[in-house]
Amino acid sequence: MNTNKKVLSLFSGCGGMDIGIEGGFKCIRRMVNEYEHSEWIEEIQGNLVTLKETGFKTIFANDIRPDAKSAWVSYFSKRINNANDIYKLGSIVDLVKRHKGGEQIFPSEVDVVTGGFPCQDFSVAGKRKGLKSNKSHDNKLISDIEKPTIENRGELYIWMREVINIVKPKLFIAENVKGLVSLENIKEIIEEDFSKAAKNGYLVVPGKVLQAANYGVPQSRERIIFFGFRKDALTKKAIKELENFSEDSIYNPYPKPTHSYSVVGENLYSFVKSREVLRDLKEPNLSKDLSQTKYSKAKYLPKGQGNIEIDLNSVSPTIRSEHHGNIEFRRLSLENGGKNIDELNKGMEQRRLTVRECARLQTFPDDYKFILNKTEQNVALSASNAYKIIGNAVPCILAYNIIQLIKDKWNLYFKN
Repeated sequence: MNTNKKVLSLFSGCGGMDIGIEGGFKCIRRMVNEYEHSEWIEEIQGNLVTLKETGFKTIFANDIRPDAKSAWVSYFSKRINNANDIYKLGSIVDLVKRHKGGEQIFPSEVDVVTGGFPCQDFSVAGKRKGLKSNKSHDNKLISDIEKPTIENRGELYIWMREVINIVKPKLFIAENVKGLVSLENIKEIIEEDFSKAAKNGYLVVPGKVLQAANYGVPQSRERIIFFGFRKDALTKKAIKELENFSEDSIYNPYPKPTHSYSVVGENLYSFVKSREVLRDLKEPNLSKDLSQTKYSKAKYLPKGQGNIEIDLNSVSPTIRSEHHGNIEFRRLSLENGGKNIDELNKGMEQRRLTVRECARLQTFPDDYKFILNKTEQNVALSASNAYKIIGNAVPCILAYNIIQLIKDKWNLYFKN
């Protein structure tokens, strides 16, 4: 594959997908299966590795959240000179309308479009309104007298398709929650709608649910991934193989698991435990990392979402976005059923997960700042906002697994 493939990122949030797509970040060494992918590693530094850059570069990013943009720009400014200009703040609906109205909003040359279109209305944890969402494209509540439309939050993937119509990438990668699969025939509707982009110009392979813990993420997180290939860019062999899609085919774009959590196989690493990514972090009162000093002070309740202690010897529960103060506990007291006896005996107090601990469980690198003041970016970033944007993100390591396989097979799929 030639280097420097241009990526247009939609629903970018704070950039978990973008970090993984570009590579060049540090992670816990055990997150990389060195039996299978030692070539991914640029440098080994004790328990950490630096992953190689992939050759895919973000040239456009977008989201409606000012706090997400602030965090994204703060991180990507270290590698992109015009990061603030690249990230367009605003609704995708408005951006598409402006582009069609004559403004040059989207770049003219794009190889890949990525996007984790909003998932709250497909989530098992949400109200599961699906395509009939009562939230608008800019996340405002639609009034009772106003029926949901194609511009509502549940159908924002249609506006991702509109961007695909405009820039015509060779490939698009879309992501959403597993709950989408069990909502009537929505998965098939979305696949069909995406295939119609650019006058029926895309070959969309059946979406597949990936368990992040099978790819080195220390978290149980299941997400469905959709791949769409522009037909006129594919080789004849690739078209034939993708039209008759088989997971056994060399043309399968879904990465094979690298770790054994919900799967078994040869050369798989054991899953990465929460303990492995949290154990070297100092307690909040001793840390100089602002993201490690901040955590939810919401009181423990015997019942309710988030009122459990994470199991350090397993993967964490899914890091959610809409916590409303119910972040899982790093440890509970003995009185509340805590099991981390060694830590409690050392005088460590009951508390919920910190912002940095949630970021670690999402595989964000430690040089990503999640607590910002207004002097660093235009919008201050609080702990409450940080929890939300972290929970919305695609784990960086999962995205890295996805794009590395695409990189390896690029010349297999495309004519040039």
